[in-house]
Amino acid sequence: MKYWNLRKINKTSVERLGPIPRSIAKTFERFKKELNPNAEIEAIEEFRVARYLTVNSIKYLLLLILAPVFINQLSKVLLFGPCVDYYWNHHQTDMFLNLSQEERAFSELQQFEEKIHFEILIGKINDLSYDFAEHQIQIKAEQIAHKYANESANAIKNVLSDTFSTGIFLALLARGKKQVSILKSFINEIIYGLSDTAKAFLIILFTDVFVGFHSPHGWEVIIEVILRHFGLPESREFIFLFISTFPVILDTIFKYWIFRYLNRVSPSAVATYHNMNE
Repeated sequence: MKYWNLRKINKTSVERLGPIPRSIAKTFERFKKELNPNAEIEAIEEFRVARYLTVNSIKYLLLLILAPVFINQLSKVLLFGPCVDYYWNHHQTDMFLNLSQEERAFSELQQFEEKIHFEILIGKINDLSYDFAEHQIQIKAEQIAHKYANESANAIKNVLSDTFSTGIFLALLARGKKQVSILKSFINEIIYGLSDTAKAFLIILFTDVFVGFHSPHGWEVIIEVILRHFGLPESREFIFLFISTFPVILDTIFKYWIFRYLNRVSPSAVATYHNMNE
């Protein structure tokens, strides 16, 4: 039964890539089924295949999402966290991993110092002594030092735990080739089951979010968060170079996919996309 299911699924996937548009092929296939005397039996078998496809795809998709996330958090808390904390507290003397952290720390301390002096000048703080201001600044400096020491240690934990969980994710993909094939067929069924308007809407939404005229601001925020997550220097030159090249490359790949693949399997969706995009 499973062999027949997989053969049916693979046949469905291959049919998506035929030279004849899917809408025409689907119409002829429907007429053929209606004239088939065994249509009822085949309908039951197709329902079983669809149920098998859906159940196994959802299970495997949840496994791919939840397993790396749980392993990432558990390894960070139980395995890498204690080791990094011990090394950082006993052997590491510098609290900063890069120059960007140092600049942000100095900026925070400078803003706090200016705030103290401003509150003294406007009379919000009655104590005008120099020692009072220095004491408050010292307390703030210790808080900032503790904050960035934790941020640096967490960045190292993130690198180790993310690398470990990525290895687990790749291992799941390598050991589950049959499940990957089923999941791809399931996703194709969902995508190609959408109406042409829905497909065009998703295409426009994707392109506007990732390669639209306003996307560079979003990419800048994303890159800064990723660099800070792994404790890497937040180089403005690298960020500007990335957001000036990567969206262009992504847009080129996407247009090539529309011309090479989508225009062959669903030309009506491409036509709807062009009409909505005008």
